[in-house]
Amino acid sequence: MNMIITVIGIAFIGLLILAYNKAIGLRNYMQEAFSTMDVYLKKRWDLIPNLIELVKSYASHEKEVFDHVTKLRCADYSGLQTSQKIDINEKLNSGIGKILAVAENYPEIKANQNYALLMTQLTEVEEDIANSRKYYNGTVRELNTYVETFPSSVICAIFGIKPAKLFEINEIERSSIKVDLE
Repeated sequence: MNMIITVIGIAFIGLLILAYNKAIGLRNYMQEAFSTMDVYLKKRWDLIPNLIELVKSYASHEKEVFDHVTKLRCADYSGLQTSQKIDINEKLNSGIGKILAVAENYPEIKANQNYALLMTQLTEVEEDIANSRKYYNGTVRELNTYVETFPSSVICAIFGIKPAKLFEINEIERSSIKVDLE
């Protein structure tokens, strides 16, 4: 009888270790995926002031749009937590859309060579962000599924492993903004 209890105890501890290690592995994949996306988010973060200054020079009366995006960028990017980066970048997406909409009203902006270069860089960065967001959200989905399903949910709760936040688009992004670069 003692042998059976010992075997069951060892099996339970083995399953506990395996489940914990899998949760940690999934969390590490998610963190690596965010780190990859974070590189592109930082590139966009650094492009925004140039875009604002260029458009502002032509459309200075659109102060509200520029102030909104500038306020979002006031934080030190490197000092932000992952969830804060996700939240701010979701808001920045709508701000960039508004800046591009303002630029649409000024043909002289679209004719500017610097604007064309910025738009090319922004387009490339946005594509990189979209691709890395897919990978990040996939890893978050895997982690969240593991954290929320039984019996791994019990083990994750014991060790304080929680579901992560998906990087989703907001309602403003869902509505298409037409940008004509010609």
